[in-house]
Amino acid sequence: MNDREFLRHTVATLAYRAAKATRGAPETFASFRAGPTSRTPVEVLAHMGDLLDWALAMAKGTPRWHNSEPLPWDRERERFFTALATFDGLLASPAPLHYELTRLFQGPIADALTHTGQLTMLRRIHGAPVKGESYNRADIVAGRVGSEQTPADPKYEFD
Repeated sequence: MNDREFLRHTVATLAYRAAKATRGAPETFASFRAGPTSRTPVEVLAHMGDLLDWALAMAKGTPRWHNSEPLPWDRERERFFTALATFDGLLASPAPLHYELTRLFQGPIADALTHTGQLTMLRRIHGAPVKGESYNRADIVAGRVGSEQTPADPKYEFD
């Protein structure tokens, strides 16, 4: 496996975990605020979409940052997975990348993984926890980066 393929697997891992963290969230979750200065879940998800837009811009050689105003939860979730698929599509193509793969990982991708964990933690605080699982057994495949993922095997999930 080369570095580009490994980054694609990482992006698929992000998709799997983010799908699980965002799927089936109660309507009140999007605007939940854990503390007076914390971001709401929809603000976190909007930031994650911005991170993927930034990763794509860097990979294309036009690095730019944009802070998006959060959309409603379902639309923000769709925006995130669309951005993830667009970035993965570039990684899957023969097009040259104009940014170091290691920096694409250590910046936007690692940050999005961290925020996925925050969403999972916020779900628990909000009273709508996501089941944990043995992620090393998850059906994660490079290129599967949409919100629809293989369901977790119940024998590897836990509370």
